[in-house]
Amino acid sequence: MTETLLDPRRTIVFAGDSVTDCGRRSDPAGLGDGYVKNLYDAFGPQRPRIVNAGISGHRAFDLAARWQTDVVAHEPDLVSVLIGINDTWRRYDEDDATSAESFERSYRELLEPVRAKQLVLVEPFLLAVKDEQHAWREDLDPKIDVVRRLAAEYGALLVAADVEFNRQAESVGATTLADDGVHPTAAGHQLLAELWRRTVLSR
Repeated sequence: MTETLLDPRRTIVFAGDSVTDCGRRSDPAGLGDGYVKNLYDAFGPQRPRIVNAGISGHRAFDLAARWQTDVVAHEPDLVSVLIGINDTWRRYDEDDATSAESFERSYRELLEPVRAKQLVLVEPFLLAVKDEQHAWREDLDPKIDVVRRLAAEYGALLVAADVEFNRQAESVGATTLADDGVHPTAAGHQLLAELWRRTVLSR
């Protein structure tokens, strides 16, 4: 995929929540300062056009509501989706739960219009840095299972972010990668970018 993807004539759209957003709406370049910017830099001068379509706080249904204008309208060659942690988090901080079934319905609304494109689905991830976050797995794990099943069904590449973040946390410590368990640190964003590159560009 490397030769076809790293082409200035191609467009990659990264869609998601705050993990993708990372201040991109106040960044003149529109990239933010997270993994999307890391990938932009790593791609080098022959990079494709990169569009960051992340918005902090969004859940899958929020992403679906703006999908046509924020993603499809860019006529992307590849769409990368990272969504789901807020679908879990809102259950615990606002008593506003999203069932796995509802999450899947919204996620399918994202994938259907772009199913002919190259698709990359990134697992939502959580590092339990607070005691209460251990209970979040009950809600998040079924949503991760949804993402994995949809990746297989739609022929998408799956970036196993939850697996890798938790594996790396065993050696470097969870707060090194995400000090609140959700939002990556600089080291966490670098890990995410490297994992994305290994998954996508090696195919």
